[in-house]
Amino acid sequence: MKQLPKILNDLDHRDGMTVPEGYFADFASKMAEALPEKENAAPLQKRTLWLRIRPYAYMAAMFAGIWLMMQMFAMIKSSSSDLNIESYPAVTAALGSDHIDNTLIELDDREILESLFNDGFSAQDIYLPDDSIAPEMLDETSTESITD
Repeated sequence: MKQLPKILNDLDHRDGMTVPEGYFADFASKMAEALPEKENAAPLQKRTLWLRIRPYAYMAAMFAGIWLMMQMFAMIKSSSSDLNIESYPAVTAALGSDHIDNTLIELDDREILESLFNDGFSAQDIYLPDDSIAPEMLDETSTESITD
């Protein structure tokens, strides 16, 4: 612990920033000489009526925009409240009927294809929008290869 004061005494306590002697004595006069001559400034224009009310007009436009935006949100919200399931009696009746079989959800693609071919669906009935399979390949397809 006694070495600490000795180390501090050995250090130079300057921060490295020095100025020449008498620099600040005549600093103000040197700065005034270095600045260019001040030209006469143009006289201020008289504030017109628009210049005086412009901030208030902008603020009124902003509040009008916010009010219109809130009205639009209220209209959207009221129109979207009509989109419930009770508004569509056909969908409600279909969902409430016992004829809907939830087993289709559990079927994989192969089981769905087998069911389609058993019902008389043929490969020629498939609509291919990008024509990725040539029609002659569809003629060669048989239901036996799919069901096996």
